[in-house]
Amino acid sequence: MAPHKAVTLTHVRYEKGDLLGHFLAWISLIPVFISLGGFVSHFIFRRELQGMFFAIGLIISQLINELIKDFFQQARPATCALLEMCDSHGWPSSHSQYMFFFAVYFTLLTYKGIGLRDTNNKLAVIFLPWCLALLTMWSRVYLGYHTVGQVFAGSGLGVFLGGLWFWVVNSVLVCFFPMIEESAFGRFFYVKDTSHIPNVLEFEYDNARKARSEMAAKCD
Repeated sequence: MAPHKAVTLTHVRYEKGDLLGHFLAWISLIPVFISLGGFVSHFIFRRELQGMFFAIGLIISQLINELIKDFFQQARPATCALLEMCDSHGWPSSHSQYMFFFAVYFTLLTYKGIGLRDTNNKLAVIFLPWCLALLTMWSRVYLGYHTVGQVFAGSGLGVFLGGLWFWVVNSVLVCFFPMIEESAFGRFFYVKDTSHIPNVLEFEYDNARKARSEMAAKCD
């Protein structure tokens, strides 16, 4: 009989009774929650091109990570053998790369404008992604999946690719956003771009109230 292999997407192990390890195991799953929960929900309810290209950038980042791993083929630490999760290479850490790409792109997108004008509010919004990125990096070492060097390599690459992809999207690809909106795909899926609106939250709030007032006037 052929040996069985686990689906590693949500397969995170920790030492029984280790409460910190249990917490960090859940932290280690944050990239999965962001991908399946955050971006899927964003597409269903928002259909924003900025969000779509954010997700595409993360996918490209992960593909680059796999190519680098296959090229260098650096082994994971010895502790990984106890976790039955050493069937892939360890350098650079894909979890760290994912989270730092996310933190950088999210930070730049926040400062570009998502309806927050006050700097303190923006700092409060971007605080959580960076905390989660650092915790994810720590979790991969603590749980025995990566060495310190592997997580720092992943985080550094994530920072670089996140900043580069943000520049590509908002300096090059943004010119094609109107064409995508007017395409058959854009019209069918109600794809839109609001990145040119200074305060999206205020714009949507005002238009929602206006529509409500017009509906109320018809009912009177």
